[in-house]
Amino acid sequence: MADQALILVGAIVGAFGVKGEVKVRAFTAAPDGVCAYGPLYDKSGRLVLTPKHWRAIKDGLAVLAPEVKDREAAEALRNTGLHVPRALFAPPEDDEFYHVDLIGCAVEALDATPLGVVIAVVNFGAGDLLDVRGPDGRNQFFPFTKAAAPIVDIQAKRIIVDPPQSDETETEA
Repeated sequence: MADQALILVGAIVGAFGVKGEVKVRAFTAAPDGVCAYGPLYDKSGRLVLTPKHWRAIKDGLAVLAPEVKDREAAEALRNTGLHVPRALFAPPEDDEFYHVDLIGCAVEALDATPLGVVIAVVNFGAGDLLDVRGPDGRNQFFPFTKAAAPIVDIQAKRIIVDPPQSDETETEA
């Protein structure tokens, strides 16, 4: 499983009750969507949960799975991300992308200047940003919009960006 791309769909936030249920926060559109994928894995591809029964609770789901025998086992899984294989997802529509497909793409300016590699896609509330590690080891953020990233070639693992111009002006001493 570790050689497949995995997509984060939820996280275990703690134990629920005394029978080995885990409290899950879903990152899917429908809260119970996280359980619809079947077996759930950690980021390394190790099986964590095979949901057998779940129910809505405040701020998430209570999930019962055969891998979790008691409350202590449930507590030990706190903060474990829950992933599913990328292959379970439908292909994205035109001009839509899964974040996992963008990570690892080379980023270039319009003039072909290498800017780095996408290490994450983040959103601080104003839209998606590409977190790009530059050749110098420093990170830069680029807006992930059609205007700012006009060319996205997933097959070639390449993104061309038109970075916004800085408002800084040079001053003389």
